[in-house]
Amino acid sequence: MGKTSDLTAVQKTIIDTLHKEGKTQKVIAKEAGCSQSSVSKHINRQAKGRKKCGRKKCTSSRDNRTLQRIVTTNPFKNVGEIHKEWTAAGVSASRTTTRRLMKDMGFRCRIPCVKPLLNKKQRKKRLAWAKDKKDWTDAEWSKVMFSDKSKFCISFGNQGPRVWRKSGEAQNPRCMRSSVKFPPSVMVWGAMSSAGVGPLCFLRSRVNAAVYQEVLEHFMLPAADQLYGDADFTFQQDLAPAHSAKTTSTWFKDHGIPVLDWPANSPDLNPIENLWGIVKRRMQYARPNNAEELKTTIRATWALITPEQCHRLIESMPRRITAVIEAKGAPTKY
Repeated sequence: MGKTSDLTAVQKTIIDTLHKEGKTQKVIAKEAGCSQSSVSKHINRQAKGRKKCGRKKCTSSRDNRTLQRIVTTNPFKNVGEIHKEWTAAGVSASRTTTRRLMKDMGFRCRIPCVKPLLNKKQRKKRLAWAKDKKDWTDAEWSKVMFSDKSKFCISFGNQGPRVWRKSGEAQNPRCMRSSVKFPPSVMVWGAMSSAGVGPLCFLRSRVNAAVYQEVLEHFMLPAADQLYGDADFTFQQDLAPAHSAKTTSTWFKDHGIPVLDWPANSPDLNPIENLWGIVKRRMQYARPNNAEELKTTIRATWALITPEQCHRLIESMPRRITAVIEAKGAPTKY
């Protein structure tokens, strides 16, 4: 005959049933095959509605609501800052308790999504562009060569402050960071189509119109020959000053290359952004010691990109456009 904690589910059922029938504890103990004290403790526990013992919580429901309000108001604070503000409100709790309660509330510490800031005019133009391109087929998108620049650092660990958010809040504006379009850094230029990737260009100086036209001459044209041969194609570029310069427009006209109209601040529409992400994830464990080793690693990783990967990214264009239309021009998850 064991303690109350040793009672089986069957014994507990027998005790409850016989107790409701008005049987004495002695009879119940005999029928259930346990000690009378175990029957008494089980009945008393059920009567008090207490299913288990444990330490009393050190915070009240009101304290917990205060904590949730603090986290929701400024989700970019770290645990130490949140704990300090919470205890300043008169709550007596440890830092460990603060973290545990935040976790119980559904908050997780995550790297925030980075989205460009869009004004009303830019959102309107993005929506108009998406509606204009919503009927484009995969075959039409396969004729577009997408291009862009991306920053690569020797260390990929510095991703800024993290954010406290719940599941499903990744795209919530209050849980996102705004990106800066042109950070002062060394950039890498690349191009892709549904047929694969072109050669990379490592930019050594600030990109003005003259520098950009050199990139087009020595890297974009070879990429076009490699990816399209003699077939026609349309070139995509963003609205950087060097790209929209009159001399650059003249360069494209002189070479007979049509340029795809493109909405401002729209990296989520460009599949090459996802390609840069693939390259950086593959390089996350690489530890180059200098710029030359970094370039070597980038080239080697870029060379591993397959045409199938590029084709899948190009096939996502209709979904990207649908997402922009549904978001009424606002930034999307892509």
